[in-house]
Amino acid sequence: MTTQLNPRTTHYEFLGPPGATLISIGVPSMIYMLYFGCSEATGGCPPPISTENVFHAVTDPEWWKGLWDTQAALIYLAWYMFCVVAWAVLPGDQVAGTTLRTGGKIWYKINAFSTFLLALGITSGIILRYGPESFTFIYEKWVGLATASIVMSVVQATYVYIASFKPGKLLALGGNTGNFIYDWYIGRELNPAIGSFDIKTFNELRPGLILWVLINISMLCEQATRRGGLANVTDSMWLVLAFQGWYVADGLYNEPALFTTMDVTSDGFGFMLAVGDLAWVPFVYTLQARYLAFHPVELGPIATIAVILVNALGYYIFRDANGEKNDFRNGKNPKNLKFMTTKKGSKLLTSGWWGRSRHPNYMGDLIMALAWSLPTGFNTPITYFYVIYFAVLLIHRQRRDDEACALK
Repeated sequence: MTTQLNPRTTHYEFLGPPGATLISIGVPSMIYMLYFGCSEATGGCPPPISTENVFHAVTDPEWWKGLWDTQAALIYLAWYMFCVVAWAVLPGDQVAGTTLRTGGKIWYKINAFSTFLLALGITSGIILRYGPESFTFIYEKWVGLATASIVMSVVQATYVYIASFKPGKLLALGGNTGNFIYDWYIGRELNPAIGSFDIKTFNELRPGLILWVLINISMLCEQATRRGGLANVTDSMWLVLAFQGWYVADGLYNEPALFTTMDVTSDGFGFMLAVGDLAWVPFVYTLQARYLAFHPVELGPIATIAVILVNALGYYIFRDANGEKNDFRNGKNPKNLKFMTTKKGSKLLTSGWWGRSRHPNYMGDLIMALAWSLPTGFNTPITYFYVIYFAVLLIHRQRRDDEACALK
């Protein structure tokens, strides 16, 4: 019975264990590379570096010790625990997830948006009471905080991997190969939890996503401190904060939509999702704001309006397409969209946004990603890393979606 419910995985993604190993090393390395490759501390974006200097740095034990900051680690741990306590204490509705292979459903507590508002309220109070200079510590302790988030990712991935061997666990169909490295990376258990605390969905929306906005606010405060107050913050910085803050708020407000995504319904929770949620999202997606903190850019009214229109277009496509999909998955069809019934009995939309494009929500996401980078100007390609990376990520996800549709 256990074998039927949790069959052995025979298909590898990411080139199997070698690929999983390289990505597990490469993702944390890229987080640091994007910092040291675009940082005031190293001399620019990119800084004037040589192979000899890089080799000297990474072979120096003091450089490696410099990645760790005990105070920053304690700050990060306090932030994570704040999110846990907010999840437990703040009121929220109970929403059922999709039907599992066991026939049952997981019930999720919905209060990510409330946690976001609480965090913003506390942050705003600190800044209003003590000035923007009181919230620049994230800019100053960026490396230590990033290291702490990576350590947290490794610890969580290891914990859930070990816990997945307890009897009665429902495993992810793609994470039960028997190879330690691959299963640890991809995620062996589908829905690891401690009591009613669902680890995967909690990490997807709370610690990293909200921290993304808080880091941006810290970058804005750093620029404000240097330029003589919040009134002198550049239009480009306000745009980045507004665009990305709205994106995060939208995702948190529409929290139930998360429970129909591939991450939740199909993927296990391992290092891939842990480091993506906790480290990659907050410390890579804030690259534009961090750049603008030490390299201010004034856009002017015409360029500002143009960038706003680009972001608005992307958001409209993203939200409307996702709205159609989520309504349909939840048994609603207010637009009377056409659909086909597959051999497996499931239904696929064939009109509306999903009749025009295979993945219209991805297109909206990419247009928004471009709008988030445009405020940084065109002096460096590094601030456009997010757009390039996101395109690669979405192409890979599109291929996975197509494979899933083909099986239907």
